[in-house]
Amino acid sequence: MKKNNQHIVRKGVKMMINVLLAFLGLFILLLVYLTLISPGKPDESRDEDGKILEGSISEKIFLNINGVKQGMFVQSKDSTNPVLLYLHGGIPDYFLTKKNPTALEDYFTVVWWDQRWAGLSYNPKTSQESTTLEQMISDTKEVTNYLRKRFGQDKIYLMGRSGGTFIGIHVAAQFPELYHAYIGIAQMSDHLKSERLAYEFMLKEYRDAGNRKMAGKLEALPVTDVIPYGYLKLRDEAMHTIGVGTTRNMRSIITGVFLPSLTCRDYTISEKINLWRGKAKAGVHPLWNTILATDLSKQVPELEIPVYFMHGIYDYTVSYDLAKDYFEKIKAPLKGFYTFDQSAHSPMFEEPEKCIRIMKTDVLKGSNLLADKKKINI
Repeated sequence: MKKNNQHIVRKGVKMMINVLLAFLGLFILLLVYLTLISPGKPDESRDEDGKILEGSISEKIFLNINGVKQGMFVQSKDSTNPVLLYLHGGIPDYFLTKKNPTALEDYFTVVWWDQRWAGLSYNPKTSQESTTLEQMISDTKEVTNYLRKRFGQDKIYLMGRSGGTFIGIHVAAQFPELYHAYIGIAQMSDHLKSERLAYEFMLKEYRDAGNRKMAGKLEALPVTDVIPYGYLKLRDEAMHTIGVGTTRNMRSIITGVFLPSLTCRDYTISEKINLWRGKAKAGVHPLWNTILATDLSKQVPELEIPVYFMHGIYDYTVSYDLAKDYFEKIKAPLKGFYTFDQSAHSPMFEEPEKCIRIMKTDVLKGSNLLADKKKINI
């Protein structure tokens, strides 16, 4: 009996070792695969014959911005094109252009800047307390001035998406002399109210669909004047399941965002790790508490430059209705609101043809011909 027990124990240990070795082997294979697809260098822009386009730019650069090393991708098929500085939201999303090309580089010199505490710019030694609205505004101004000097342009274009709009619209208001126009994609306004509207919408959707499990989870985490931490953990799943999250068709952050970030060749392995280290430490957004405490319609009621808002009608990450309300209130010499009726939170990735048409026809020419028309009540 004793020998049988010893035999069983030895057999169990042997099986455990084999399982661990198998996992180790898979991990090594995965590491090798990720290394092979992570050279960390953007591909050059090429013509139909495969030749590098003369005057094009495709690079990853690092600058010292207010004492912090910060990285960015610069993409352009013609370096004499107008410069467009892009401010990402809670996580850098340049990698999404690989499966969802925007064509912005055809008409602009596009700068995909990874802001401090994010992606290329993540450094655990950087104090998270230094990531304030005032600091982000200052960083954006410094990057802008670098680009103006490098490309010999007095003014550039400023585009923000989601959390990037919170920073971008402050920058545009404070330094209008630096920019031709401001473009807000999924423009924030009163975001605490936006989160409440999203919660109420999702709860009703799940109740109406008879999904008692998800409805019950939401009911246990009500969004009121505060947002429960548990709700934030549930939020992405709840939004993406019904198509009101990052994109209309995305059903999972893992397959829709995480895996595309891992397969993006322009980041090295360590940069990919830092992309998610920064996201894990920052949460929804580094300025989350400031964002929730701010009503932009009151704090930034006017801009001295043209303003363009592009918004997906299915967007509940940032409220479409509140963005429209803000647009109606904001004063500007020229403004245009554009509804993307096939999009959620990422119209530039979901409906790129419409986005680029607006950028060419309206933004570059300083008009609003393609903007939504106001309905006239008779």
